[in-house]
Amino acid sequence: MRPVINRCAPGSLDLMLPQAASEGIVFHSLQISLCFRSWLPAMLAVLLSLAPSASSDISASRPNILLLMADDLGIGDIGCYGNNTMRTPNIDRLAEDGVKLTQHISAASLCTPSRAAFLTGRYPVRSGMVSSIGYRVLQWTGASGGLPTNETTFAKILKEKGYATGLIGKWHLGLNCESASDHCHHPLHHGFDHFYGMPFSLMGDCARWELSEKRVNLEQKLNFLFQVLALVALTLVAGKLTHLIPVSWMPVIWSALSAVLLLASSYFVGALIVHADCFLMRNHTITEQPMCFQRTTPLILQEVASFLKRNKHGPFLLFVSFLHVHIPLITMENFLGKSLHGLYGDNVEEMDWMVGRILDTLDVEGLSNSTLIYFTSDHGGSLENQLGNTQYGGWNGIYKGGKGMGGWEGGIRVPGIFRWPGVLPAGRVIGEPTSLMDVFPTVVRLAGGEVPQDRVIDGQDLLPLLLGTAQHSDHEFLMHYCERFLHAARWHQRDRGTMWKVHFVTPVFQPEGAGACYGRKVCPCFGEKVVHHDPPLLFDLSRDPSETHILTPASEPVFYQVMERVQQAVWEHQRTLSPVPLQLDRLGNIWRPWLQPCCGPFPLCWCLREDDPQ
Repeated sequence: MRPVINRCAPGSLDLMLPQAASEGIVFHSLQISLCFRSWLPAMLAVLLSLAPSASSDISASRPNILLLMADDLGIGDIGCYGNNTMRTPNIDRLAEDGVKLTQHISAASLCTPSRAAFLTGRYPVRSGMVSSIGYRVLQWTGASGGLPTNETTFAKILKEKGYATGLIGKWHLGLNCESASDHCHHPLHHGFDHFYGMPFSLMGDCARWELSEKRVNLEQKLNFLFQVLALVALTLVAGKLTHLIPVSWMPVIWSALSAVLLLASSYFVGALIVHADCFLMRNHTITEQPMCFQRTTPLILQEVASFLKRNKHGPFLLFVSFLHVHIPLITMENFLGKSLHGLYGDNVEEMDWMVGRILDTLDVEGLSNSTLIYFTSDHGGSLENQLGNTQYGGWNGIYKGGKGMGGWEGGIRVPGIFRWPGVLPAGRVIGEPTSLMDVFPTVVRLAGGEVPQDRVIDGQDLLPLLLGTAQHSDHEFLMHYCERFLHAARWHQRDRGTMWKVHFVTPVFQPEGAGACYGRKVCPCFGEKVVHHDPPLLFDLSRDPSETHILTPASEPVFYQVMERVQQAVWEHQRTLSPVPLQLDRLGNIWRPWLQPCCGPFPLCWCLREDDPQ
């Protein structure tokens, strides 16, 4: 592997400063290299330099597409977004060689809805990948909810256009509907030719990191049922012995045995969860249940290299969905203790090393100049991940809030880096509002496909903005949901160069003013733990990206005009919504034994079918 250096432009550090005016667009001249391995990017670069409308020439150019998505990574964790104590040279190199977005927004502050929106280009409320009762992500692999079969992903369209499509890493968008093998929500049912990774998600239970809310709730329910059955058994015994209750001994015995079984089950909940959710699959086959975590990172890198080598004659779409940097922060031994930020920092730096290994494979296979690379995170870093008094979540820079915290910037503003040598100008920084949903129409059009016309697509084609042929993003408004509830909206008032942000609902932070809902894993979206604001909170993100100065009619002359325009946009948006089944509500989000994937006699699910990578 060649050495890499963190060469982010020093000016990029200003992006994390409240007083910085770098939310605007910084343009750099296009440089054309004469030493490209492939003639296509150079030719496209020449066309771009000659004609402002060259974006139309690049559409349908069919590059290879490599999408890299981190899990729970904060925007402030990366060097080229302002962190000078975390070593991320490989991600920084992508930014130096490509285009960096500074106002890149996730469609949700939690993974399941955010990833659904990313793959479909649609707000998750449109596909029903939300809840109305507090189940904000899929809770079990053996649940029936998931990305509906009638949704169209960019992988499905690219596959139809002749692309080899692969997903390696985390899925967390469902698996089965009616049986343990129907795979109705499986990645292969949504356009991917190849899948290797976790159909669910890493969580604390996988490595006995800490008690997850799921495990705590399940243990509480089992203990409650035990107490009820034990009380019933004791009552029946007392009634039998005193002859006050005419009952045979059989109900007494069954009640007592059921109580004992429930008590025993409560002690094995952790093991049940590990075997039920923490496993790896290759296509439809379980290869490792439960996972051997020290093997996972080498196995994923091996799988990425294998896919790239098999499909180097292209075109291909590869989505690498990292398990990093979600708890329990599984990190290889040679990275432990190497960062300045404890185990979390070690995990971030290991992920950056993985990015470097993937870039090296592209170089070796001669794919670098013919491949569009995109790097992002599914949402902001978690402020709630703590073990004792130690914080194990990410850093969101100057932005308020984090993972699961409604519409606050810290939970939805994420890195966004595009690199395509010879086509996208190196070093460009764009402060226009963009969304993870924009990847859908962008890659579809690059592949020569058509964006579906039978449904609302909320994403916008990014190519004109990335190339510099468009000055502004096509997003005038963006909506920010928490489950099915609209918490906030932003308006890009282009004629004034102002980015307004309106909060209708915000979570109650505990302790007051702390910026997080400590004591909970995720802030709630409704109920007593949120505040409905009347009038709504108004911020000017172009002057106050940290959302610290609430504007009022007294301090902002156009307060009422802004509120009226945003409310009108919200009404127009809501008129485009159609009722759909909510996949994350209780019926679709409870564990069903008959849906549980198992590579052995249930419930003894255990197998190891992969050779140890060398």
